[in-house]
Amino acid sequence: MATRTSFENSNEIGVFAALTNAYCLTGVGGSENFFSVFESELSEHIPVIHATIGGCRFVGRTTVGNRRGLLVPSTTTDQELQHLRNSLPDSVVVQRIEERLSALGNIIACNDHVALVHPDIDRETEDVISDVLGVEVFRQTVAGQALVGSYSKFTNQGGMVHPRTTVEDIEELSSLLQVPLVAGTVNRGSDVLGGGMVVNDWTAFVGLDTTSTEISVIESIFKLSGRQGNAGTGQSSIVTDMRSSLIDQLS
Repeated sequence: MATRTSFENSNEIGVFAALTNAYCLTGVGGSENFFSVFESELSEHIPVIHATIGGCRFVGRTTVGNRRGLLVPSTTTDQELQHLRNSLPDSVVVQRIEERLSALGNIIACNDHVALVHPDIDRETEDVISDVLGVEVFRQTVAGQALVGSYSKFTNQGGMVHPRTTVEDIEELSSLLQVPLVAGTVNRGSDVLGGGMVVNDWTAFVGLDTTSTEISVIESIFKLSGRQGNAGTGQSSIVTDMRSSLIDQLS
C-alpha cells in the first residue's frame, strides 16, 4: 500500500527519508508528524531512525543502502556514523565513502541485487558499492540523465523510471535489473522519482500531491496491492484501476 505524506511543507519526501527492507532513516524535522507516519506503518517490521548527515536533514539524497548495508558520504561526522551503527540492525554494514559526487542518493539507485550508478563515479566507489551492498554494479543513464538515483526507483519486485525513457531503454534496463519497469511520475507529474517517493518490497510513501492514478501505477508495478497475478492480468488491472481512479477524480 502507498501512503501519502509530506515533510513540513515539502512533497519531496525522498529527500528527507530513506527506506529499505531492513531499516528506515528520516531527517530530524521541526515536527514529529513525518517520523510518526513512517513509525506507524513500519515499526512492527523494521527500525525507523532519526538521522542527520553532516548536520543536514536531507538523509534520502545523501545516503544509499539496501538490506545488507548503508553508504554515507565523507561529510558524515564520527558521531553520526556511530549513531547509525548503534541504531541499525547488526546485519547492516555502515560504510563512509570518499566520493567527489557526495549526494549518493542522486547518483546511485539500487535494490538487494543490482545497482545503477552515475557514469562518472570513481572506480574505488564502484568497488565499495559492490562489496558493502552485495550487488552487481552497472554504469548507466536513465532517459539521458546521469543522476540515476533521482530519475529511477526500483525494488526487488519492480521499478519506475523517468517518463521520457524510451521503450528500448526500458527494455535494456529491465533485462539488467531482472525486474519489470514502467515509465511514470509522482507528485502530480514530477519526473524526480527518487525525490518524490520511497519504497521497499512491501510498502511505499509518496508526496501529498501524488494523484490516485500515480498511486495505482506505483502499487501495481511495485506489487504492493497483494495482486501478484501474471503479467497480462497485472497490465489490465493497471488500466482498470486508472479508469476507476480517473472517474473518482472527475466525479
